[in-house]
Amino acid sequence: MSRMVIHTEVPAPIRALFPFHVHEYALSAGVIRYVDEGSGIPVLLLHGNPTWSFFYRRLIPLLRTQRRVIAPDHLGCGLSDKPQHYRYSLVNHIANLESLLTWLDVGPVDLVVHDWGGAIGMGWAVRHPELVRRIVVLNTAAFLSPHVPLRIAAGKLPRLGEWVIRQYNAFAIAATTMAVTRPLPAAVREGYLWPYRTFADRIAIARFVQDIPLHPGHPTWPVVDAIDRELVHVRDKPVRIFWGGRDWCFDDRFLAGWLHRFPSAYVTRLDDAGHYVLEDASDEMMTLLAHWLLSE
Repeated sequence: MSRMVIHTEVPAPIRALFPFHVHEYALSAGVIRYVDEGSGIPVLLLHGNPTWSFFYRRLIPLLRTQRRVIAPDHLGCGLSDKPQHYRYSLVNHIANLESLLTWLDVGPVDLVVHDWGGAIGMGWAVRHPELVRRIVVLNTAAFLSPHVPLRIAAGKLPRLGEWVIRQYNAFAIAATTMAVTRPLPAAVREGYLWPYRTFADRIAIARFVQDIPLHPGHPTWPVVDAIDRELVHVRDKPVRIFWGGRDWCFDDRFLAGWLHRFPSAYVTRLDDAGHYVLEDASDEMMTLLAHWLLSE
């Protein structure tokens, strides 16, 4: 079931940056929480790892006056529950999103994806192409790639990788400096880190890293491969790509991968932006993105 909740435990400085209505949807494994603001044609905003719907806080106000904006926190992330004995896998994240959207019965949406949100969102989209109007791609992938930076691969080291991520919050803390080209204000940095304050809170961050498929024997390899092959089902959708040109993880090789699959996509490359492209984007660029999403 779904209901609106007020998260009074969120510190005031973070609530000031993230003053949105948050709702709950109960899965058997735990509660997903999601922003649901405005009315009109829905825009679905999907975050990645180690972020949460906070990543879209600058975009939501630009859209909600004319659109219904839905921004869920994947199970294990942000304000959502963080069950400790759950299989955090791509296939389950896609199923969770499918369950939420079926419950909301939103109809066709404009889909915006970043980082793991790309594989999750496109995994849902290829199952339901009739529910996708347009797509915005932000430094992500929904296809296999041999290009995995060493600093990411290190997080996959058996035992050691998970221990460093969960004991010291190393992945999320590093991202607040390494995923941007402009230093984050202290309150924004705290906003990204607040949901991941404890060892238990960081379980999904570690599992997302472990779920990156590097070889055909990995259980998520065939899942991503199937999504890639099925992208043909949404190839006729209008696609807009806003790409951080200084992303050391999802670099221009991934941009080329998107253009290979969607050759008619319109690209805006932000030369000085990093992986957290919406953090580095200027107000003008944010307005440009919002304008495209607000156009019919």
